[in-house]
Amino acid sequence: MRAVVFDAFGADLQVREVPAPEPPPGGAVVRVEATGLCRSDWHGWQGHDPDIKVMPHVPGHELAGVVEAVGAGVTSWRAGDRVTVPFVCACGSCAACAAGDQQVCERQTQPGFTHWGSFAEYVAIDHADVNLVGLPEEMSFTTAASLGCRFATAFRAVAAVGRVRPGEWVAVHGCGGVGLSAVMIAAAAGARVVAVDVSPAALELARRFGAAACVTASPAEAAVAGGAAGSAGPAEESGTGGGTGPAGPTGEPETAARVRELTSGGAHVSIDALGSPQTCAASIGSLRRRGRHVQVGLLPGLTGVPMNRAIAYELEILGSHGMAAHAYPAMLAAVVGGTLRPDLLLTRTIGLDEAGPALAAIGSVPGVTMILPSILPSR
Repeated sequence: MRAVVFDAFGADLQVREVPAPEPPPGGAVVRVEATGLCRSDWHGWQGHDPDIKVMPHVPGHELAGVVEAVGAGVTSWRAGDRVTVPFVCACGSCAACAAGDQQVCERQTQPGFTHWGSFAEYVAIDHADVNLVGLPEEMSFTTAASLGCRFATAFRAVAAVGRVRPGEWVAVHGCGGVGLSAVMIAAAAGARVVAVDVSPAALELARRFGAAACVTASPAEAAVAGGAAGSAGPAEESGTGGGTGPAGPTGEPETAARVRELTSGGAHVSIDALGSPQTCAASIGSLRRRGRHVQVGLLPGLTGVPMNRAIAYELEILGSHGMAAHAYPAMLAAVVGGTLRPDLLLTRTIGLDEAGPALAAIGSVPGVTMILPSILPSR
């Protein structure tokens, strides 16, 4: 099969012919029809994820396609089924799985991290009966692939972890794929959303997807975050507050003060959808008393958290890590019913041969980029 491969962290990403996977016992091989380009893939390529141990490696974890073959013991799926999969593939038998918390499975596997991923024509999935999700016939593969990491992660972060309620203020820091998804989902839930990003184009998208106010973060944040993951979308305000990077005279991020001003005292829920020490601190600083911070963006290594504010304001500091396969029906129903429109987040479609340069330049194009392995290079 054709696949995007790298031989060392940060090394060139090349399209090569490599052996196609075989279905593992209890697992399946999926023919990839669409796979999303995600900042998590960039983190893996850069060596920020300890699960990538063997080279060469194939990235990619957001996917949708057709079951090609199943392994011994699979009872719920057969060749030809249209499926997607959460980016956390659960074992189905540990204590976390027994409690219904497959997104934090003790023995989880992740395509693109623990084993070769979906920047390829085929990908292997473990524990198919636990992890595969059947697709409605009317849902396209590109829409389905956009759900697996960013949209599903945002859906659970907003609805289940953040417990967003109608009328609440929700701040979203970093409006790439996860952030724009969170803007759309929170707005659909009846919340008032403040979108924060360094990119005017990103903020324009956030406005389209329901943001009630926007804050332009400073270029210093983009430099710290390595080019950051994408866009937000403006609403009725285009903030001038200087951003998450530099601190104001009190020593706190100026973006936080701007969000508190726009929300008359602070957001009820604030989401760091990017993942940098600056966006994390700004998110926590954006909250009103007894507010809820949800950390979704990856933070490599250790980082400081303003716990003095968390204590004084009795804030909740929450992590959110994907969504289990069994929780997909409510999200799929909202998408099919038109309440949620993840298809509107898709701004670019490319083939495998363009995936390497696109991953290296992650964040330079607002919205979600989708890779279609069926697109062949022009001769």
